[in-house]
Amino acid sequence: MIRDLMSGVGGSVSIPMTSFTAILEKEGDLYVALCPELDAASQGNSPEEATANLREAVELFLECAGPAEVPRGAFEVETRSADHGRSKRE
Repeated sequence: MIRDLMSGVGGSVSIPMTSFTAILEKEGDLYVALCPELDAASQGNSPEEATANLREAVELFLECAGPAEVPRGAFEVETRSADHGRSKRE
């Protein structure tokens, strides 16, 4: 779950605390985590590893992104299991 990302990342660019969507799906032996707002994805051997890797990818994106590239507003966190097709919202 991508929540409460750092304020002030990207040098002089101030980005307020924002939540982004993290969609977690199992694909074969791996877990894939997606952030649709930023078109970012990562993977891992466990749900926790995939989510941590996605958090790192989002943080790296935000460090390099200009203000126009970062969506504003709050987003829900949703995880989906590809095996069961169920959704869980937090």
